[in-house]
Amino acid sequence: MILTPDNEYNVLLDACVLVPMPLCETLLRLAEEPALYRPLWSDSILQEVGTVLDRNMHLDSKQINRRLDAMRNTFPEASVVIPHDLAQALTCIPDPDDRHILAAAIKGKADAILTLNRRDFPPECLAQYGIDRMSPDEFLVHQYHLNPAAVLDKLDAQAAAIRETRETVIRRFRERLQAPKFADIVEGKESTSENG
Repeated sequence: MILTPDNEYNVLLDACVLVPMPLCETLLRLAEEPALYRPLWSDSILQEVGTVLDRNMHLDSKQINRRLDAMRNTFPEASVVIPHDLAQALTCIPDPDDRHILAAAIKGKADAILTLNRRDFPPECLAQYGIDRMSPDEFLVHQYHLNPAAVLDKLDAQAAAIRETRETVIRRFRERLQAPKFADIVEGKESTSENG
C-alpha cells in the first residue's frame, strides 16, 4: 500500500468513523488544505451518521444538520452518487446494508475504505476493485509517517479550537480505542522533542 503525501489518495469514510466528533474532526482537518488526502462519502453514509447522532448521541436535528451541512460545504467534492444497481451487485460484501459503502468507494475511485467494521469488508472482496480497508488507527499512523509536522500542526489547531491541548485530543483516541497506536506515536514524539 502506497499513501501519497498529497490529496491524490482518496479515502471513503464510513459512517462509524464520522460519528465520534474527535476522530471525525481529526480526519477532516487532515483533508483541509494543505490536504493529506481526499475524503469521500455518499448521501447514504451521511444519513447514517445523522441517524446515529440522533439515536445514540441524542443530538437534536439542528445540531445534526449544522454538522452535516458543514461537512458538505467544506468538502463539496467528497460526495459520491451511487447507482442503485451497483450496490445490489456487490454480493461479496456479506451484509447487504454495507454494500452501498463499497459502491461509493468504487464510484469515487477510492484507494481505501476507512472503517471500524473489519468483518463486513473482506479484503479479498475489496481487492477485486483495488481498494484497501483501513482502521482509523492504521490510517492516522500512515498519515503521521508521511508528514509528521503537518499532522501535529493539524492536531494543535484542533486542540486550540476547543481550548484544549494536543494531549487532551490524543487521550480521547486512546480512551475510546479508536487510534491507540497513533496516540502512542504522537505522545512518543512529544516526549522525544521534550528530551531532545
